[in-house]
Amino acid sequence: MSQLEADIIVVAAGASGLPAAITAAQGGAKVIVFEKGSTTGGTGNMGMGPFGVESRLQRLKQVKLTKDEAFKIFMDYTHWRVDAQLVRAYIDKAATGIDWLEKLGVEFVEPATYFPGGNYTWHLVKPATGQPGPMASGTMMKILTDRAKELGVKIFLQSPVKKILKQGDRVTGVVAEDKSGEPIQVKAKAVIIGTGGFGDNPDMIKKYTGFEWGRDLFSFRIPGMVGDGIRMAWEVGAAPTEMSMEMIYGMPGELDPRLHETFRQPHLMVNLLGERFFNEEIMPNTTFTGNAIARQKNRAAFLIFDENIKRHMETVGYDFLSVVFPLTKVDNLDALIKEAFDKGYKDVFVADSLEELAGKTGIDPEGLKKTVEQYNRFCEKGHDDIFNKSFNLLRPVKTPKFYAARHLPGAYGTLGGIKINHKTEVLNKDWKKIPGLYAVGTDVCTIYGDSYVFVLPGNTMGFAINTGRIAGENVLEYIKSVGQ
Repeated sequence: MSQLEADIIVVAAGASGLPAAITAAQGGAKVIVFEKGSTTGGTGNMGMGPFGVESRLQRLKQVKLTKDEAFKIFMDYTHWRVDAQLVRAYIDKAATGIDWLEKLGVEFVEPATYFPGGNYTWHLVKPATGQPGPMASGTMMKILTDRAKELGVKIFLQSPVKKILKQGDRVTGVVAEDKSGEPIQVKAKAVIIGTGGFGDNPDMIKKYTGFEWGRDLFSFRIPGMVGDGIRMAWEVGAAPTEMSMEMIYGMPGELDPRLHETFRQPHLMVNLLGERFFNEEIMPNTTFTGNAIARQKNRAAFLIFDENIKRHMETVGYDFLSVVFPLTKVDNLDALIKEAFDKGYKDVFVADSLEELAGKTGIDPEGLKKTVEQYNRFCEKGHDDIFNKSFNLLRPVKTPKFYAARHLPGAYGTLGGIKINHKTEVLNKDWKKIPGLYAVGTDVCTIYGDSYVFVLPGNTMGFAINTGRIAGENVLEYIKSVGQ
């Protein structure tokens, strides 16, 4: 077994681990990062940008939101069911987070919001192409990796940590494996865990959240995110936390983004009973919509529109536009649907009658008929008597053909697992610190309560980056206190 020594070990080189490593290295610490994957970045490669408040870019755009206001919004939204000290520490650190990233060389396009009524806190990373979009933040991860190396951080790829070592109650290092599977024992004064949750572990998802991947949940499964950091923390005495999913919704499987956007517009949505269950106007809020769908029979819902609405989307355009896929209209929807059918996609449906549509989707035909008749009456008089949907979004479903798509709850990833305090120090079941052990990012993210705080978009990546920075700063103080 080979032997190494460092001041600090960071477990995983993702959106929380890299900022932790950089911050610690900037303070003069000797840092080793073990990453089980073949590249750095983890889930940080998949996003578009982090939360920030009081940033230079926001000031340029006249976004006047302060960190105090952001904290109040956050705590009002979560009904104070979350750790207020941790939320405050995160938001305070996020007030300098974007400027910190810019100094490292990360470029941003602008601060954005995700849906109407949200705050402009989502700082979209400028990728090499210049056009923000999914996976744009991979550019940021590469920059963070390069800066870490420049600061002397050693990054071992394809080298998973297998065990955290303790002497008495104090963490003293780890056992990892190198690329060839040979063990490496590393002595260190502190360990920071940031392994990205358990989104690639269907068994943990089912056990701790109740969702069954592939049946009533689709999610972004980043290979390797199996909860090993959480497990290792528990093995050395860390207290568990409530665990949940970062809820969204959508059509399962691989699909052309244009179809995704077309079937996420605020038209008629029903469950398997054929009943409406919410105001479709909230569909741009993917968390709220995911919550609503998760309460329905089989956790499924169907968006429905007719030929006239289809033509409206092809000629006039969409009602709601998305920063993620900045499309204004759909061209030749028939061809896109045919392409999906040719590839074997089974969650889009086309029919010549509502009865036929009910048969294809499994929706109760009588329930669907009754709901469509009622909905069409609302459209005719310009008022939704049940959910008060805006009159300009009320379009009748009358003219064949009829189109539908099945939607399920989804998730960007998992949340929570390891209990920490506002300094990111890991706590045991007696709420006492485990000396030398820190955890960051989604492994510890329990600050949303029951729903992701989409009114302040960019939170999960922002929380990862800034808890990483918090850990890096606090671990420097810790290793000074323990000495040699």
